[in-house]
Amino acid sequence: MSGKIKSRSAANADSLTGGVSCDERILRDCHQLYTDPDSGLISVAESVGLKLLPPRKKITVFLMGNHSAGKSSFINWYVEEHIQRTGVAIETQGFSFVTSGRKRESLTGNATLHLYPHFKPLQEFKGVSEYLSTEICTSRQKRFSLVTFVDSPGLVDGDMKYPFDVDEVILWLGDLCDLILVFFDPMGQALCKRTLNIVESLNEKHGDRLRFYLSKADEAGGESDRQRVMMQIVQELCKRPGLNKCGFDMPTIYIPNPNKPSRCVNQIEEVCRTIEKTINQTVQNTLNSLEKDCELISEAITDSLINDRQTSSGNRRARCKSCFLTLLGFTVPMALMALLVLGALSKELLEMALGPEGRETLSLYMTPVVKVFDSLSMEQKMYGGVGMVLLSFFLLIVARFAFRTKPTLSGKQKRQLQEKLEYVQEVVKTKKKKLYEEYLRQSVSDHDMDL
Repeated sequence: MSGKIKSRSAANADSLTGGVSCDERILRDCHQLYTDPDSGLISVAESVGLKLLPPRKKITVFLMGNHSAGKSSFINWYVEEHIQRTGVAIETQGFSFVTSGRKRESLTGNATLHLYPHFKPLQEFKGVSEYLSTEICTSRQKRFSLVTFVDSPGLVDGDMKYPFDVDEVILWLGDLCDLILVFFDPMGQALCKRTLNIVESLNEKHGDRLRFYLSKADEAGGESDRQRVMMQIVQELCKRPGLNKCGFDMPTIYIPNPNKPSRCVNQIEEVCRTIEKTINQTVQNTLNSLEKDCELISEAITDSLINDRQTSSGNRRARCKSCFLTLLGFTVPMALMALLVLGALSKELLEMALGPEGRETLSLYMTPVVKVFDSLSMEQKMYGGVGMVLLSFFLLIVARFAFRTKPTLSGKQKRQLQEKLEYVQEVVKTKKKKLYEEYLRQSVSDHDMDL
C-alpha cells in the first residue's frame, strides 16, 4: 500500500494555463540559484566547506484542531475543489498534504516522502508512514500555487487510540511549518485537553506562527451563544501560563453557503490575509537569506585564497630554513673530510695544486685548526668525530621533519575559486537585486523605486 500512486481526473486542469505570479517566480528563481547542478550556491558552498539548504518554493500551512472542526472543509474552500473528505466523523485518519501541481494526483506513503524529502524524518515515528498521503490538484485559486496545506487528524480525548504518537508528530511538524492554524469547533469539542496541551507546547517554541479561529461559527446559535462559547475557549486557553498573553485574537469563521445565509460575522478572509502575509514574509526572508548566503560564500572563498597565500609564504620560509639546515648538515662532515685530506697531503702536492701563495694562505688559516686538532688525544679526536657525525645527522633530521610544507591550492583550483567568487558577486547578487526590485514593484510606485 505504501508508495501507491492513484490517478484521478482533474477538476480544473485548464487553470494551469494561467500566468505565474511574481512571488511564485521569485521563489522558483531563488530555488534554482541554489540547486542548479553546475553553478548552484549549494555546490559552490560545498567546495569551500559550507553547507547550505535550498529555500522552499512554497510555504507550509499546518491545520490542527479537534475532530469535525472544519479543517478539511477550509482546505476545500480555499482551493475551490473537493479534495479532502469532510463530515462529522473523523475523516482524516493521518496527515494529508494538499498542494498544487500539473495534474490531479493522489500519493500515499513513500511517494509522499519522496515528494517532500525534508519530511523524511517522519519515518522515525512508528506507524506514521502508512498514514501519510498527498493530494495534488491543478487549482490556482487565491495563493494556492504558493501553499502546501498539511491536514492533521482530528484530536479527541478519552479512549481514542491513534496508530502513532499523534502528539509528538504534530509537535515535530510544527517545527517545519511556516504557519499553524488552530481551529476550535464551538459544538462541544473545542475544549479538548489533547488539543490544548499540544497548542501550549507549540506556543513555547513557535508562538509567532500560531493563529486561533472559532470555526463553524454560524452553527453556534445566536450572537450571545457565540460570545459565550468564545469566552469559554479563551478562559480555558488563558488558564495555560504560556497562552495567557496580551492581544489574544480568535476571529470567527465559517464556510460561506449561499443557500444558508447567516448574520454571523465571517472573518474567513482574515485567514487568507494571514496566509498572504506569511507568503510575503517568506519571499522577503528568502531574498534576505540569498544575500546572506552570498556574503557567507564570498567570505569563505576570500578566506580560502588568503589562507592559501599565507600557507605558500610559510612554505617558502620553511623551504629556506630546511635548505640552510641541510646545507649545514652536509658542510660539517665535508669540512672534517677536507681537513683530513689536506692534512694528509704533502707540501709539494699542495704547492703544485694551489701555488706558493695559495699554499701559504691555506696554511695561515689551517694552522690554528691543526694545532687544536694535534693537541687532542686520540680518544678526544674519536669522540669529536662521532659528535660531528651525530650533529650532521641531527641537522639533517631537523631539516627533514621540523620544516614540513603544507598543501596548497593548485593554479587551477585558485582560478576556479576566483571564478566562483566573481559568479557570486556579479551574477547571483545582481540577480537577487533584480528579484527584490520585482517584488517591491508590486506595491511600490516606480517613482519611489527610482529614489
